[in-house]
Amino acid sequence: MSILHVCLGLALLVAGAQFLVRGASRLAVAAGISPLVVGLTVVAFGTSTPELAVSLRSCLANETGIVLGNVVGANVYNVLLILGLSAVLRPLAVSPEMIRLDVPLMIGVSGLFWLMATGGRLTRLDGVVLVAGIVLYTVFLIRQSRKDVASRDPAERRLGVGPDRPRWVHVAYVIAGLGLLTAGSTVLVQGAVAAARALGVSELMIAMTVVTAGTTAPELTASLVATLRGERDIAVGNVVGSNIFNILAVLGTGAIVAPHGIVVEPEALAFGIPVLTLAAVACLPVFFAGHSIARWEGTLFLFYFLSYVTRLVLEAKQSALRPWFDTGVLFYIAPVTLLAIGVSVYREFRHRSPAAPVS
Repeated sequence: MSILHVCLGLALLVAGAQFLVRGASRLAVAAGISPLVVGLTVVAFGTSTPELAVSLRSCLANETGIVLGNVVGANVYNVLLILGLSAVLRPLAVSPEMIRLDVPLMIGVSGLFWLMATGGRLTRLDGVVLVAGIVLYTVFLIRQSRKDVASRDPAERRLGVGPDRPRWVHVAYVIAGLGLLTAGSTVLVQGAVAAARALGVSELMIAMTVVTAGTTAPELTASLVATLRGERDIAVGNVVGSNIFNILAVLGTGAIVAPHGIVVEPEALAFGIPVLTLAAVACLPVFFAGHSIARWEGTLFLFYFLSYVTRLVLEAKQSALRPWFDTGVLFYIAPVTLLAIGVSVYREFRHRSPAAPVS
């Protein structure tokens, strides 16, 4: 029954996110918001609503381990799995604006989250600071969009809006999506908690694997569809925007709603949160080199995602192989990766430098 609840909850979350994104994106375009900002805000935030719904339901049930594990797992999945898989299908273009603003902001909020977590608990004050951050970020993006949208032709709005419909239809999509998300989050949290207790696995571990796989399904679907349709900048914007939203809005709201804040378990502080931050930091040099994510870089992301999942499995089983695995990644694989990325960044700097005079 626990597994059935988890599967049913995941299905409701995916369906609810699809309805919400479809309705909200059309309303946003009709309101004069540019497609790129729609990708960074409406689509990104909309695909993260399963995480928000699970966060609120878990906090009300005082199951804060699911909140923390879901956000940590979702951000790692977004970068390593979704961007990696999308780049393997087609190299992804990255806009200069995203490299200058959104990616550094993603790194900054990841570092802020790590700093707040060192105290062992995210307090209500931490939550207020995080929520204030997402409000300021959204307002800034919308204002920037207002300056840009006047020069755009409606035919350039390439989010697959299709023939326009009465606005009440889009509002109905939003309402239906919110209803499905509410129902799905309730069923999913109940099933995940019961499964964790039955299997003797921590709620944090269940959240970083099973729950995360379901709540990131909308991001995966949106990015893959955008990649296949040639909207590769939107595919990247969806992931970056979702990661920012997860930390600022999902964790922030959870910390405010939870009666005693969100407890940060030692295993999350020792492994999950550092990996989340390192994945965010890795995006900057990868995106900067060529303003794109090449297929080999996507393959590298997928390799690290498999390593991340393997590490979680070894930790759950308390395997004696875990220290050996950590040593191999830290002292052999990581240095080779840093060397490869460093060479790519060096080539980008040389490509941008003025050409030497020819005698």
